[in-house]
Amino acid sequence: MSILDVMIGMQRLRDLCFSKLAAGGFEHFGRGSRILLPFRVLGADKMSIGSNVLIGAGSWLIVPNEDAPTPSLVIHDRVRMNQTSISAARSVVIEEAVAIARGCYISDHSHSFDLPGVPIRDQPIGRIQPVRICAGAWLGQNVVVLPGVTIGAGAVIGANSVVRADVPPRSVAVGSPARVIRSLVSHQE
Repeated sequence: MSILDVMIGMQRLRDLCFSKLAAGGFEHFGRGSRILLPFRVLGADKMSIGSNVLIGAGSWLIVPNEDAPTPSLVIHDRVRMNQTSISAARSVVIEEAVAIARGCYISDHSHSFDLPGVPIRDQPIGRIQPVRICAGAWLGQNVVVLPGVTIGAGAVIGANSVVRADVPPRSVAVGSPARVIRSLVSHQE
């Protein structure tokens, strides 16, 4: 066993301990789920995390308003994400076995920009519409999912895509804005 193996083991133990201690701050935190450090969170009490979820290092989960419903962010079982930012003002649902690659951003709202003399970051959030990513979908690296979008079960979103409209199940969407380029049909269908 090398020193690297020992260090990796210590890192895994640290993340396990953090996950166990942090679990009580969430509305629900399923068995076998892990949060890898570093991690940022705001409004954890309005988040439901399923079982065997992996929230990778560098991820940021946020419920930006205190009067949001509980839960505003629902992550079902066996979801994997890495360096992912999710902001849920009212409803972001990520169904079972969704894979989210590094650098993705998912939000059910945007900042308003109606007040000319006020910096955008200081304006209230607006255009709040629910987001749903259905079971088994895969979001490639740096995908952005905008308010009001449903990504169908088993859909694939190509790297660097901006999804601003619904994507049907078992299809591939790419680009900015994302558009469907093909349907995924199995040999059994």
